[in-house]
Amino acid sequence: MENNTSLYERLGGIKGIEAIADDIVELHMINPHIKARFLPLKDNPQHFSEVRKHLIHFLAAGSGGPEAYTGKDMTTAHKGMNISNGEYMDAIDDIMKALNKNNIDEQTQKDVLYIAYSLKASMLHV
Repeated sequence: MENNTSLYERLGGIKGIEAIADDIVELHMINPHIKARFLPLKDNPQHFSEVRKHLIHFLAAGSGGPEAYTGKDMTTAHKGMNISNGEYMDAIDDIMKALNKNNIDEQTQKDVLYIAYSLKASMLHV
């Protein structure tokens, strides 16, 4: 039997996505390979709050939720960052750890991974 539950619902709706987003950011802040990109956010609480909101809305809108994403497209948001493939993979690892921590099932994790990989080209070396 096919599961007709939306990805948004499988991620726990907005509350689940907020928890996952917070865990992703926390993991990025301690990941030795990418933390230098994220730690400066702690010095600017207003910018940190904006980035957090955009991440939550990006995940919510991208998974079928009613929230609107009003941030930049991925290419524009990552322009000039020169993200390496290794850094991208470290970020993906953090996302998967956050999904595991929040007890997201294997198929939903695969669905999120598929989406993350589909965005790769718009984020690397732009």
